Amino acid sequence: MDTVTTKDGTQIFYKDWGTGRPVVFSHGWPLDADAWDAQMMFLASRGFRVVAHDRRGHGRSGQPWNGNDMNTYADDLATVIEHLDLKESTLVGHSTGGGEVARYIGRHGTKRVAKVVLIGAVPPIMVKTPANPGGTPIEVFDKIRAGVLGDRAQFYKDLALPFYGANRPNAKVSQGVLDSFWSQGMLGSIKGQYDCVKQFSEVDFTEDLKKIDVPTLILQGDADQIVPLDDSGRLSAKIVKNAMLKVYPGAPHGMCTTEADKVNTDLLAFIKG
Repeated sequence: MDTVTTKDGTQIFYKDWGTGRPVVFSHGWPLDADAWDAQMMFLASRGFRVVAHDRRGHGRSGQPWNGNDMNTYADDLATVIEHLDLKESTLVGHSTGGGEVARYIGRHGTKRVAKVVLIGAVPPIMVKTPANPGGTPIEVFDKIRAGVLGDRAQFYKDLALPFYGANRPNAKVSQGVLDSFWSQGMLGSIKGQYDCVKQFSEVDFTEDLKKIDVPTLILQGDADQIVPLDDSGRLSAKIVKNAMLKVYPGAPHGMCTTEADKVNTDLLAFIKG
């Protein structure tokens, strides 16, 4: 397996396929790089170099007790990018990965970045606060933590349904997709995934978004049951300079899988444009 070791000794697994301009993917919680299968196959087959890592505490990467925080996630991403000496990259982040991409730019700038894509991403901040009255109450995230601690296996089976919109009438989501969500989730560390809940829900990415100075595309479904559009994509599009927001009618949070053809087409057009 291809891995790079971070400064605290954690091994980060990554995939590095194809040749050409690099596209770097950051996955959502509690998944791993396999969540990007459809996008990586599509773009690598069309002349791009595609790179995706498993966040620490997730997938095939190391499972440290410490360091499961957004600053370290961003620095881990920087380690992968610098190890592979990637330049003029398009960074693509889904959900928690969108926060990771934003924080990477907040901490490391855009010297290696040409474009950014945020898909169903958690910025600017998910939790409800006096400054973010439209956010999700902290009790929702407390229930997620309780689910991870109490019966992670069943919790991930249940979470897969709203994640892909399989709980909606006339949904066409295969059992295989739901099973893949479960298997990716269970491959990760309970400690890393538990800690990550605070990172995707309570971290404020507003200042990071303000530092994005490259072309940015924001994609999100208006039927996203996990990261509500009005409190994420719409707000981020107002903060990031000259960002372009594209809303997918009826699309769920896991739209990179359920709407793969549309996402791939939009990604290709944006990266080439």
